[in-house]
Amino acid sequence: MSILYDEGQQAIATESRRVLDARMDKARLLGLLEQVGQFDQPFWDTAVEQGWTALAVPEEHGGLGLGLIELGLVAQACGAATSGAPFLTGGYGVAQALAQGSDAALAAEWLPRLASGEAIGCAAFAEGNAILPRGPAVTFADGKLNGAKPAVAGGIKADLALVWAQTAGEPALVVADLSGATRTSVASYDNSRLYADLHFAGTPASLIAVGPAARTLALDVLARMAVMTAHEQVGAAEALLYIARDYAVTRKAFGQPIGAFQSIKHRIAEMYGLVEIARANCIHAAACEGSAEFLLAAADARISATEAYDTNARDCMQIHGGIGVTWELGLHLHMRRARSLAVECGSLTFWEDLTVDCLTGAAA
Repeated sequence: MSILYDEGQQAIATESRRVLDARMDKARLLGLLEQVGQFDQPFWDTAVEQGWTALAVPEEHGGLGLGLIELGLVAQACGAATSGAPFLTGGYGVAQALAQGSDAALAAEWLPRLASGEAIGCAAFAEGNAILPRGPAVTFADGKLNGAKPAVAGGIKADLALVWAQTAGEPALVVADLSGATRTSVASYDNSRLYADLHFAGTPASLIAVGPAARTLALDVLARMAVMTAHEQVGAAEALLYIARDYAVTRKAFGQPIGAFQSIKHRIAEMYGLVEIARANCIHAAACEGSAEFLLAAADARISATEAYDTNARDCMQIHGGIGVTWELGLHLHMRRARSLAVECGSLTFWEDLTVDCLTGAAA
């Protein structure tokens, strides 16, 4: 396995970053933090136009047939730009579940729409603090879903939901058309994530996995989404590293740049180390896609990337001092996004426990 990107992958990374740098607007993104139910439409238009929605969808369903490595590179660019919509991650999770699930007709119906950007997907797994509850409150019977999923990322605008439920006392993965569900917007720390409570009351749905197969598929989908989120965290953490560095070499105190002081210098060096460790774990996890060690590699990437983004968001703001907390500087975008991404796709506790399970063989 190579830990280097080939020329095609490097081109994807360069072009996605160039496009987003040209089209993102800090003032627009800051406004979204305080507007419930709104997302960054120019970003989503860009994602569809560039074909990012189709990157990891099989070619027979209108996609490009690429993998998690390429999608991860796009996610890094999205993280650096603090993109104002969570749809790429949710859509990828739903697409992977459909492609691996048992309902070929359902996959043929929805995958082309997800690839074209016509449809938006979200993953509704968590209940309370549990990302994959042992006994989910949402139930599936006779082709109908009943129950509720709280604070689903992208839930306000999604057309399709991949839902972790139970049927006849067994875990189940079902796909529900959200035109038959009720949504309640949730005001949050980062409103651009479009959190919504999804309420199902006899909502038509299709079963794609049940029993142990459902848990295996759910873990695989969750791991894939976590690796993509980890790439987004790495891109954002790296952007914060550069912001802190640039400020440290221009801002002066006592007649010299503040970067000359050891307290600043060492903190920026630590930020760099966290970014590179997380980046290496992300590359490894994406390269392990589909292998027996993928789950463990995904957990490693998720843990290290969360630590890198959380730490860099905090330290970058502290290096800036009082000006760091001002709205105009825009570090609120990263501080809020760091906290949001830290709990989406499962908390650190979940991934740390999963790491232990993998290492001790319990996950098997």
